[in-house]
Amino acid sequence: MMVDGSYPFFKYNCDDDVWDSIDLVIKDTERVNEEEGKSFSITESVMAQLPFFACVNIVIDAKMNRDISKYIYCTELGVSPYPGTFGQQPKKWVEKFFAIKSTLAKYKIKD
Repeated sequence: MMVDGSYPFFKYNCDDDVWDSIDLVIKDTERVNEEEGKSFSITESVMAQLPFFACVNIVIDAKMNRDISKYIYCTELGVSPYPGTFGQQPKKWVEKFFAIKSTLAKYKIKD
């Protein structure tokens, strides 16, 4: 990925350095989408470029895997993850639900 017209060398000393590079990938994807009228998925861009500078385990943790499992369980069995109706679900869970759903839909289209 180019930064200011050149390909820089990055040195990674900690997880925060990896997250800084992930932020650059996100900004670059957003820039290309805006300037060139593209619609690249930020998630796919990060996951495609991540192996070039870090292990995937940096971004996928046990909590995220539990969220994905919860999504699949609830979707497959048609049950609510928390008591109550849609309006009573935690906002954070609703956001996660739609992010997971969108990402999985894109992967199904690719397959």
